[in-house]
Amino acid sequence: MAMSFEYAPAPESRAVVDIAPSYGLFIDGEFREASDGKVFKTVSPSTEEVLSEVAQASAEDVDTAVKAARKAFEKWSALPGSERAKYLFRIARIIQERSRELAVLETLDNGKPIKETRDADLPLVAAHFFYYAGWADKLEYAALGRSPMNGTSGPNPKPLGVAGQVIPWNFPLLMLAWKIAPALAAGNTVVLKPAETTPLSALFFADICRQAGLPKGVVNILTGDGSTGAALVAHEGIDKVAFTGSTAVGKQIARTVAGTDKRLTLELGGKGANIVFDDAPIDQAVEGIVNGIFFNQGQVCCAGSRLLVQESIQDELLDALKRRMSTLRVGDPLDKNTDVGAINSAEQLARITELADSGTAEGAERWAPSCELPSQGYWFAPTLFTNVTQAHRIAREEIFGPVLSVLTFRTPAEAVAKANNSQYGLSAGIWTEKGSRMLAVADKLRAGVVWANTFNKFDPTSPFGGFKESGFGREGGRHGLEAYLDV
Repeated sequence: MAMSFEYAPAPESRAVVDIAPSYGLFIDGEFREASDGKVFKTVSPSTEEVLSEVAQASAEDVDTAVKAARKAFEKWSALPGSERAKYLFRIARIIQERSRELAVLETLDNGKPIKETRDADLPLVAAHFFYYAGWADKLEYAALGRSPMNGTSGPNPKPLGVAGQVIPWNFPLLMLAWKIAPALAAGNTVVLKPAETTPLSALFFADICRQAGLPKGVVNILTGDGSTGAALVAHEGIDKVAFTGSTAVGKQIARTVAGTDKRLTLELGGKGANIVFDDAPIDQAVEGIVNGIFFNQGQVCCAGSRLLVQESIQDELLDALKRRMSTLRVGDPLDKNTDVGAINSAEQLARITELADSGTAEGAERWAPSCELPSQGYWFAPTLFTNVTQAHRIAREEIFGPVLSVLTFRTPAEAVAKANNSQYGLSAGIWTEKGSRMLAVADKLRAGVVWANTFNKFDPTSPFGGFKESGFGREGGRHGLEAYLDV
């Protein structure tokens, strides 16, 4: 007789995090109230409890922060790269030391499972600061724009000045690291605006900057809504704009920056294709599919939200996928056993629900495992759509949630054509045991990142970015330095 084991919750303690009842703006090394006194609340998506009250930065606050960053730029950019590196190394080590605290904080404010913040987000955050600390005194060897000849060093790259950075809510601390680490390594100063629904980890990072002894004004954190971000992007004192978020907002930013001499990088939406060929290892592919679309509740710009499966193995793959989806545990994100946490906000849940309902209305077949969703918070069960065509909205629009659309193909050429039939071009995955097929298909995909027999693998040494409406420019690797240097 087979033994059955009862599920036992394994909650992570909240005691490791001390969240203050209110937070100000971090400008010139100090926390201060907004100039007009306005505030907003940040809530936990899994419980809807108010976590804290946060200052709403005005245009006047933006101006003050940019001026502080401009003043700090003179001394920061003049430091030898090896000295800037010391601060970055120090920040990286403090992040490691405070990783448990930051992981719990991120889970509370964002809603993602603690095992993701603990095992994916925080190690990558520290790794990015370590990686760019190593570049700080080697910028002339990055070979950006030109290659060093005959063993001599390349051009002498210069920092741009003040970087205005706007980040999203799906990976709050990781996106901060992607933006701030290369900017500081290159000698720039920063004014960063975190997402309105997830401001807390950026404010804790401000405290880490003080703990690391970072000179005042080098990093400034402005919390607020879209109006704060718009004021930051439009400010004439900004030399470089970096944005990660929706394609619609990215287009607005591009229009704002057009006609100025500001440098711009945009990392926007995606509708990644995960292509499974008939010779792929089924169990391994199923794990990659689940990781590709249900990691962080599918709230990932490079999520594998379109599954393209070779027709001959469709039934076998879908049976295995449904069995695996039935084992996913949805619920308290602070439980170490949870696989799928809360949706970030009521607004995002409403969008996911509307798009999923459109899939049903347009004739796709909807399936979800039976799971009891918590009564409080914002939740959406892992969902699978079959009988999907390329005309369906769920196959064309970015849902940004745990919803997978399944399409089929017969030949590699058809797989490539369907994968590329998208306004986006951020990511793709290929599953096959043939290395030649892997390389041949990858070469034809119009995607910035192509994973082979894996998905959602990130490394600070590897560039990330997209084509078409997924944006332009690259973050990560030595390519990520170029956006912050005049070469």
